[in-house]
Amino acid sequence: MSISRRQTLFTLATASAASVLPKTSSASVIKSPAFVPCLNMSTIRGQKLGFVKELEIASKAGFRSVEIWIDSLQEYIKNGGTPAQALKILGDLGVKVENAIGFAPWIIDDDAARAKGVDQLKREMELLAQIGCMRVATPSVGAQGPQAPRIDLLKAAERYRTILEISDQTKVIPQLELWGFSKNLNKLSEVMYVAIESGHPSARVLLDVYHLYKGGSSLDTLKLVGKPGVEIFHINDYPASLPKETITDADRVYPGDGVAPIAQILKTIKNPDRPIILSLEVFNKTYYAQDALKVAKTGLEKINKVIARV
Repeated sequence: MSISRRQTLFTLATASAASVLPKTSSASVIKSPAFVPCLNMSTIRGQKLGFVKELEIASKAGFRSVEIWIDSLQEYIKNGGTPAQALKILGDLGVKVENAIGFAPWIIDDDAARAKGVDQLKREMELLAQIGCMRVATPSVGAQGPQAPRIDLLKAAERYRTILEISDQTKVIPQLELWGFSKNLNKLSEVMYVAIESGHPSARVLLDVYHLYKGGSSLDTLKLVGKPGVEIFHINDYPASLPKETITDADRVYPGDGVAPIAQILKTIKNPDRPIILSLEVFNKTYYAQDALKVAKTGLEKINKVIARV
């Protein structure tokens, strides 16, 4: 067989094989989702299910990501569970812990009390790392009440850097949380100042549809938050009948059931480089009176409908 004939047969064979291979045009490439639905256990906290049952409900409802409360995990361990067992349960259920809600007073002015708060947070971060949770919420615990003194933002930034430096060892990143009702860190401008002034590369902010409204932050300035600054975002809604002066945590409703400009918010925070975790955080007593699985399923449906409109 001549070389030219062999070459011809090889070319034909190659072309034939290529014709049965799946096409890999850019149109067929599966893109990563812009948003990942997540269940904050506050949404079913009123049912008092406990750590494991909460995870089971989330998984059964279809959530692959959850946001736990640190006290629920601690209670599980107090009753004989271990971090290794918790990690196995998570793996068996196909669920990842994206963040944890904690209440360590790391920001307060009292030096001795703050030192205890920082030590508490360090221990909690070490525990979270053992179950694969790489974030922890750090709001202005201890400085949120109406009688609390105003904390100098430069000092707040120094204190935030202190807990960020702990994350250099634990790899669990404190998410500086905005609380709209708080005396301190109740506006987007304040949490952004503290995060930026900390000077630490891991600084992140944890924002919330309800808290942005409650604290009176302008959504027109939300676009100024750099894309790396938001990894997880609390999604919820609020009714038209309640002004920000009187609305409370318990008045939050499912996303899409109120008047919040959620689509505008999501378009603003959308990150082309990686998905944003959208964690459903409500404290609605009406939902607490319902079956937890029904609430979780409804929440996931509501989140997905909102995402579809972005």
